[in-house]
Amino acid sequence: MIIMQSPAKVNLFLRVLGKRSDGYHDILSIIQRISLYDEMSFDLKGNGIKVVCPGGLAPGNKNNIAYRAAEAVLSNKSCYSGVEITINKRIPVAAGLGGGSSNAATTLVTLNEMTGTKYSTEELMQMGAKLGADVPFFVFGKTALASGIGDRLKQVEAVPKLWFILINPGFEISTGDIYGNLNLGLTKEPIKYSMPRFVTMSHIAKELYNDLEKVSLRFYPVLSDIKKLLTANGALGSLMSGSGPTVFGVFRNEADAKRAECNLREARIGSVFRACSI
Repeated sequence: MIIMQSPAKVNLFLRVLGKRSDGYHDILSIIQRISLYDEMSFDLKGNGIKVVCPGGLAPGNKNNIAYRAAEAVLSNKSCYSGVEITINKRIPVAAGLGGGSSNAATTLVTLNEMTGTKYSTEELMQMGAKLGADVPFFVFGKTALASGIGDRLKQVEAVPKLWFILINPGFEISTGDIYGNLNLGLTKEPIKYSMPRFVTMSHIAKELYNDLEKVSLRFYPVLSDIKKLLTANGALGSLMSGSGPTVFGVFRNEADAKRAECNLREARIGSVFRACSI
């Protein structure tokens, strides 16, 4: 048996450039992995694929994206017998933090190593892109500038270590509804852009941006209240991650983040997590 940590992510920057003819959207995003983890165990035994999520915090078996990731790796493995995957969830579900995509990527990478299938990172990323837009990023495993549907990745270097407080208000948001309310036209021509500078803490506080946030704030005003609370408790900047509803604040150091964490837990505004960039 192998036990792996499956990390969450936040989008430090997210522009939605347009809708594609295949239904996806072209984006430009800087994505950062953080030290908020699900724990996954992998045991090669039995027959077939079994996915278990204790507590019912995520679906099991074929309804779980990790199941489909296991199928992708093992479909051409003639000597494989079976695998049991257990996912102990800590990352909130449908929260803009990429928990399911991370579980899928962890499954791809781990089973590739355990079974000796010897797929390259690029091949695993291609498999991941068929499962979900964020899966290639987690296979990539570095802070990245993501473009296309999120499958074209370039490493972003020199980003300082960041401390985060994340607040999940406890409800889910439909990603499709949020994208639908952007009212974007089809992407017809290449869009020119410049990458934001994320070299210093002041750069990061200035450049935090998410096109989807303005839609979510309109429908869920409580998210604006959470952003204000984070700023009032010392965050240099605050932003909704992905399509939400999780909101995060960026802090100068661990001590500031710890102080904010204590205050915000007392506010009882949702689930509060402290994490750092990885």
